[in-house]
Amino acid sequence: MNRAAALCARCEQAPGDILEKLGKWGLSPTDAAQVLRQLTEQGFISEERFAKAFVKDKFKFNGWGRIKIAHQLRQKGIPSETIAEAMTAIDDETYHQRLVELLRAKWRTVQGRDPRSAWAAMMRFAASRGFESSIAGECVKQVTRLDVEDD
Repeated sequence: MNRAAALCARCEQAPGDILEKLGKWGLSPTDAAQVLRQLTEQGFISEERFAKAFVKDKFKFNGWGRIKIAHQLRQKGIPSETIAEAMTAIDDETYHQRLVELLRAKWRTVQGRDPRSAWAAMMRFAASRGFESSIAGECVKQVTRLDVEDD
């Protein structure tokens, strides 16, 4: 219990990740569930806090889009309602700006290719980061248009 509490005190943890670690530490599934329940009751673990921190970090530091973040949270066993609530932390304007920044950096590597190939590379890049195709299309147009205007 103390070891898990110390781990949770350092940084937010997903309940599923803690259960997995407790199992690796040799606890039976029933004991692990009891420890998890105690950690939750004492406020060491919160799905909501974890989801909000995860969304903030992955968007800000990793440059992930909503699709990829939501997928990873589902993989960690976070409920859809909690994911939807955590996603509200990303406002649309900041979301677009972040994607434009990422695409500008990518544009430097694909610039000079034929236009179709460059467009496809930019769209694949945005999709790999978990951004929606409609938003990615708008931002790719913006980035390529800015480049043409700079010439």
